[in-house]
Parts: sequence; structure tokens; C-alpha cells
Amino acid sequence: MTITVIAIALALPAGLSQGLDRIQHWAGSWHGQATQLSLFLRPEGTDAQAAELASTLVQRDDVAETSVITRAQALAELRRNGDFEAALGVLEDNPLPPVVVVTPTPTEAGALTRLQAALGEYAGVDTVTLDREWLRRLEALLSVGGRLAALAAVLLGLAVVAIVGNTIRLEIQNRRAEIELHKLLGATDAYVRRPFLYLGGLYGLAGGIAALALLWLGGLYLQPAVSELSHLYGTAGGTPDRQMHPPALGVLGGGVLLGLAGAWLSVRHHLRQIEPT
Repeated sequence: MTITVIAIALALPAGLSQGLDRIQHWAGSWHGQATQLSLFLRPEGTDAQAAELASTLVQRDDVAETSVITRAQALAELRRNGDFEAALGVLEDNPLPPVVVVTPTPTEAGALTRLQAALGEYAGVDTVTLDREWLRRLEALLSVGGRLAALAAVLLGLAVVAIVGNTIRLEIQNRRAEIELHKLLGATDAYVRRPFLYLGGLYGLAGGIAALALLWLGGLYLQPAVSELSHLYGTAGGTPDRQMHPPALGVLGGGVLLGLAGAWLSVRHHLRQIEPT
């Protein structure tokens, strides 16, 4: 039961951290796809003017590519949204302007802001919008999630220390007579303490191995959904070289260190209370 509880306490923050790392990887690959600037021409602008502007902008070093959404394409896209069908039916003319969609080369916020201002100076451009607000919100959520994962790791780490410490306390009580005999024969506290430290470390190691097994099983369960999501968004998150491998060394090392810490604190406190009579 002790090993099972340790495994769960280690697997939860490790799995959460791994999931956040995967989402951050996806967010990085979405940066180039999701960061686009939309240049809305003035209402009197024509499709030909939009095409000419797109040809001019693509020659800039900070513009990767451009595309044009014509007035007819914009209206057709709006018609596909059933909420506007009734309103569009009473209009005699197409009120939508042509749009030039620009994919920028830089991804830094400051460079994008400067590019947005520069594109707004071109003749015929009415408004320039930066289509990246949702990605900023995702990054903010990931930041909060990272802090929650760190807090969970600290709290569950303390729980592991307490669990191992309580288990070692029971072991000390069960071997009280043996400890008194060792001390009566002249054994030092360091000598008596050593096997309990080994036991605490073994508890942590066994819990770490069980935690890796839990993470591996969880990865197998989630992998089909992860692969489907990666395919839909065109990222490499579901390819064989990006499988959900648990952070083995961190889990095992953390388990051993927490086990040793719990055992040391327990032995340090309870060994003082046992003296031969």
C-alpha cells in the first residue's frame, strides 16, 4: 500500500507536467500557422487592388506569404454561418471589403506589433488585425498550469515524505527490541540508522518504478487521442518519435530522494526515544 500511494503521488505531477510540455510543443508549432495579419481594405476597395497589394507585400523581408480573400469569398464564408443568413438576404449589394491575409516571418510580439503598424500605412488599407489573441490566452493558461503542476509536485512530494516517514516509524517500533540490543552492544546511531535509510530509499525506488508503469499505461490509453489531435492540427506530436514517454530519471531519482528524506526525518526523531535500559 505504501508503494502504491507513493506511485500515485509521483505519477500525478509527472503526468501533468508531461501533458503541459506536450501542449507547449503544439503551441510552438501553431505559432507560425496561427499568427496571421488580416488587412481589411476600405469599402470601396476592389479585388484587383487587393491582389496588387498582396503582390507588393510578399516582397517584404518580414512577410512569408500572402493570400487574398475576395469580396465574393468573404460573403460566401459569412453565408455559411447560419446566424447571418436572414440579415444578408435583405442586402442589395455585398458590403464586405476584400481582405489580404499576411503570414509574417517574425513571431515575437514586438516585431509583430511593428509590422501591424507598418502594414496599416499602405494605401487602401482600412484596418489591420493580428489573429493571435487566442494563442496568447493559451500561453497564459499554460503558465498557470505550470505553476499548478509545480505546486502539486511540492505538496505530493511532502505527502511522499510523510508516508515513508510513517512507514519507517512503524518499522522502528516493530524492531525496538533489536535496536535497544544493538545500542546496548555499543552500536552508534549512524549504524542503526543506515538500514532504515536503505529501506526508505527502496520504498521510493519501488514507488518510482510503479509510477513509471502508471505513466506508461496512461500514455498507451491517451496515445490514440493524442495522435488524432496531432493529425488534425498538422503537428508532429503523434509521430513515433514523439510518443508519451515518461521522464524516467526524474521520477526514479525523485522517488529515491523523497524516500530517503522521509526515512531520515523519521529515524532522526524516533531513534532518540529508544535507549537501552
